[in-house]
Amino acid sequence: MQVNISGHQLEVTQPLRDYVEQKLKRLEGHFDKITNVQVILSVEKLKQKIEATLHIPGNEVVANAEDSNMYAAIDALADKLDKQLKKHKEKTQSLLQGATGR
Repeated sequence: MQVNISGHQLEVTQPLRDYVEQKLKRLEGHFDKITNVQVILSVEKLKQKIEATLHIPGNEVVANAEDSNMYAAIDALADKLDKQLKKHKEKTQSLLQGATGR
């Protein structure tokens, strides 16, 4: 999994980068076919925002989160991505089971 982390009006420090990568590794445990991840960290006034796009075979998973604390926003984003990946995995598995069950 290739991870690209960039900052918009924000310097991405090594601890932030490590924290994001740690959270994304957890996602890889649920869905191992993630090829590329684009993460954008930004600050707007008092809001810390994070956006991520996961590239998976035949699809993209996109999620956004914001909070007053960047680490809390990263946690919220990881939870959203986790839910979306589980839903996508269940959907593809049920399609495959439906195709083989005929």
